[in-house]
Amino acid sequence: MTLQQLLYVVALDEHRQFVKAAEACHVTQPTLTMQVRKLEEELDVVLFDRRSHPVRPTALGARVIAQARVVLREAGQLEALVTELHTGLSGTFRIGIIPTLAPYVLPLFLPRFADRHPEVKLVVDERKTSRILKALRRDELDLGILVTPVDAAEFEEVPLFREPFLAYLPEGHPLRKKKRIQRSDLDGRSLWVLGEGHCFREQALSLCDRPSAAGHENVLYQSGSIETLKQLVQQGSGMTLVPELSVDPDDPHVRRFVEPEPVRQVSLVVRRPFVRRKLITELERIIKQALPPGRMPKRGEVVPMK
Repeated sequence: MTLQQLLYVVALDEHRQFVKAAEACHVTQPTLTMQVRKLEEELDVVLFDRRSHPVRPTALGARVIAQARVVLREAGQLEALVTELHTGLSGTFRIGIIPTLAPYVLPLFLPRFADRHPEVKLVVDERKTSRILKALRRDELDLGILVTPVDAAEFEEVPLFREPFLAYLPEGHPLRKKKRIQRSDLDGRSLWVLGEGHCFREQALSLCDRPSAAGHENVLYQSGSIETLKQLVQQGSGMTLVPELSVDPDDPHVRRFVEPEPVRQVSLVVRRPFVRRKLITELERIIKQALPPGRMPKRGEVVPMK
């Protein structure tokens, strides 16, 4: 049994065609087919049902392939650890970040990190939380910048900051007469919210549990952009909730909540075990340094996702 054979069976499981799996592994189809069959003979297990089109793992094969993924990941972690010991922080890292953080957090730290570490290549991919966690499980991403907790023991979370929720109100709205508002002030008020799949939507609904039409019964708008929701409010339509980094400190549309403010916890998330600790340490340091001073509270009540 070799790591190369395990790599071939995992590729075949992913692509379900011998030709595509061979292309992904940069070998000929006969080579991949022969090595898969040799592994089956060694283990005395039929890994794939070749009568089906596309091919699919047998019941026993699925269990073997799942363990093969574990072995390949551990082997990759060992190689990564040795590389870090020899070269320090270098190489390519794939980072996923959720859309409600990307436009506000990336500009703060990404140029600074790139300038300080020219030997590191960061490949940044904007995805929703569920897709980031799936990619971490499949080793398609090395690290995620997410709202936590993610409630899965297989992931390690490194807290970065707590970001308050703010009410975003149109001109003339009665709540703009208050310096700070209560959560109860949202009762009975409809809000514009993000579309399904955004964790910020789930947390906003945990605060108010209102529909997304913002008072327009003939409109159901599934937005993926906080900026679009802000524009709707600025035109006098409804209200919304926004994260603090998405607005200027003196924006007249903003009203803070009374303390303890509702906040979301933003963290680095990796799949356990993650051996390249220098990346986590450096990203944590630079992101925290890049945050606007005085805007991120150390305390606050973390809003759960529904």
